[in-house]
Amino acid sequence: MTTPAIKPLLPLSPSINQPSRSPASWSFCRPTFPRHRRQVAASVAFNPSGNFELSLQDDEDDSPKVAPPMPPTDGRFDVVIDNDTIRRLDLSPFQKTTGIISPLSTEPKQFLERTIGFTINYTREDPYDRRELSEYPDIRLWFVRLDSVYPWLPVLLDWRAGELARYAAMLVPHQISMRMGIVFNPEALELFVMNKVFTVYSWLKQHDIPKPRLKTGNMARMLGFGIGDELFDLIDQNPVAPP
Repeated sequence: MTTPAIKPLLPLSPSINQPSRSPASWSFCRPTFPRHRRQVAASVAFNPSGNFELSLQDDEDDSPKVAPPMPPTDGRFDVVIDNDTIRRLDLSPFQKTTGIISPLSTEPKQFLERTIGFTINYTREDPYDRRELSEYPDIRLWFVRLDSVYPWLPVLLDWRAGELARYAAMLVPHQISMRMGIVFNPEALELFVMNKVFTVYSWLKQHDIPKPRLKTGNMARMLGFGIGDELFDLIDQNPVAPP
């Protein structure tokens, strides 16, 4: 039996602008690690001219930077959270905005069409704290809880506005590059993507959504990974009853 291929790809999407006061941008990057400098991440970043750049230094400003994301999708479900929501690990703003209460009774069709995004109104205790929102443990913990309750949520996010990469940054270890934005830990990102591929594909099939392989594969490609049909074939050949 052949092992299904999981192919890291160059990212297909533009960067994200984090809605905070930090100057660092967010980008879809697939990091690698150079042999002679293991502690420094080399990242391949996408830019709209169709060229790709490989750089180890943030101070190399002669190369083009990644472009900002597209604006939010019109009519999307916009979930607003703040310090109090985050402190209490309160998921009710998400539930009230989307109408999604039980993860078992959610019908994905309308959310695939309208998509979901997040507005994080977070007040820093220290106004000089320049960390990105994804670097605050309390914010990340809120998203960890959200993801544990609704593990198929990534497929419903507003990808074109960068929400998928923002969401991944809340759950996957990374570093911030002032020039290239977010640089994910490659092994952690691969595990995250594969976990979501298994979850999302089965969930879409359970709800009879057309072309579940295509939608799941597109989600993985947004984060820089190509999923072969061999993997989907194995999932179909060895089904697991939904909870």
